[in-house]
Amino acid sequence: MVIPVHDVNPVRRTPVVTYALIGANVLVFLFMPGLSGSVAGDSTLAQACHLHAFLEHYAAVPRELMHHQFPQLVPTGEVRGAGCQLAPPGYVKSPALSVFTAMFLHGGWLHLLGNMLFLLIFGNNIEDRMGHVRFALFYVVCGYAASYGFALFNADSTDPLIGASGAIAGVLGAYLVLYPKARVWVLVPFLVFLPLRLPAWLVLGFWFVLQAVYSSGEGVSGAGTVAYAAHVVGFLAGMLLAWPLKAGTPPPPEPRGLLFGRRARPRQSW
Repeated sequence: MVIPVHDVNPVRRTPVVTYALIGANVLVFLFMPGLSGSVAGDSTLAQACHLHAFLEHYAAVPRELMHHQFPQLVPTGEVRGAGCQLAPPGYVKSPALSVFTAMFLHGGWLHLLGNMLFLLIFGNNIEDRMGHVRFALFYVVCGYAASYGFALFNADSTDPLIGASGAIAGVLGAYLVLYPKARVWVLVPFLVFLPLRLPAWLVLGFWFVLQAVYSSGEGVSGAGTVAYAAHVVGFLAGMLLAWPLKAGTPPPPEPRGLLFGRRARPRQSW
């Protein structure tokens, strides 16, 4: 897997929605229960119980989305013996609303930072092309499509579905449609991290193929811990929604120089 670090594709306006989404995701993560344990790797049982109760309330669950079937007993956040205390839920959960709240929840620092890196690199150009309001709606729609698409193929699953990756996959799909020839600086792990400047169609196309392969359970162990199918659905949704904008999208600047080191020629304003 390559790690993108920068794209050679300047924008005309400040991507305020992209920055706001990144800020919101970081803030929510900082206030999630059990954060200290996720950093140090030594979560106590009490922290784990608080986290489980929090996720039960705010994470999306495929069985709830598809069948509106809710558990009779949920974690209360309190410890009981060697486990977490269970009780009837003291709230009414909306499955549709849980999809939105789940888009701002992450399971750890790597999960959060990986998602925010992709959003920062590719989200600004999509927001620039769509405009602030339409981009915000696009992001949410892709997130919903990803969650419900995953739930459609895992209708009986009771595992909580969290993370912004479904919505961000939609951003990647839109970028592939609108800016396939844009150059992206990536780090390729090969003994050391090698910096390469590659076309977006190669970087994002490779990413999508990996997600599709992993979603089938091939080539990865423990695939059930990552909702690869949500990434696939979100990516396809982003491509579909962005396609009408393709004809009127100006091309990215043509890079000059060698594969390594030299900067691309700045694009003229348009």
